[in-house]
Amino acid sequence: MNSQRRCVLTAKRWELLKVLRGAGPISMREAARRVDRDVKAVHSDITALLSAGLLNRAENGGVEFPFDAVKVEFLLQAA
Repeated sequence: MNSQRRCVLTAKRWELLKVLRGAGPISMREAARRVDRDVKAVHSDITALLSAGLLNRAENGGVEFPFDAVKVEFLLQAA
């Protein structure tokens, strides 16, 4: 995994993925409402998740989480 990918999955973006999981296509405004965050900040996070391939753009202009499950493996080491 390159350093750009490591920066994609922040705590706020994980929260977004949890909210979008199984929700079908929803607007960015609705996603922001569901996580109780500013639309501009959520837009930035959704753009990063779209670029990483973790979200898809829906036909209606919203976004959706297209996976049934995601498996994440990581290694945490001392500096």
